[in-house]
Amino acid sequence: MENRTLVIGASLNPNRYSNIAIKRLLDKNFQVVALGKKKGTVLGVIIDDEKKQYQNIDTVTLYLNPERQKEYYDYIINLKPRRVIFNPGAENDEFVTLLKSKNIIAEVACTLVLLSIDKY
Repeated sequence: MENRTLVIGASLNPNRYSNIAIKRLLDKNFQVVALGKKKGTVLGVIIDDEKKQYQNIDTVTLYLNPERQKEYYDYIINLKPRRVIFNPGAENDEFVTLLKSKNIIAEVACTLVLLSIDKY
């Protein structure tokens, strides 16, 4: 895997943390794909509005509240990422337990903080 990250809950709004995360991931030379409610582009990254079977996803970073995550459980597990990051507001004990049972690292953290301290 080539440090490819899928941002779920991606937004075209430059003030949203998911949008800022896309920009910061690119700044740190990570490959980024994105999934959100509306199609669009952020610095050349296409935000898809339907679940695609992306290949070689290392990390999924979530910007969805726990209730909205439920429809993504199987989708994310089937992508076989190494880890899933639950950003502030996305914490979800149920999904964390499910991911761990599938040997996927579940990390409750902030993508922006991890990037800023070089711990991503």
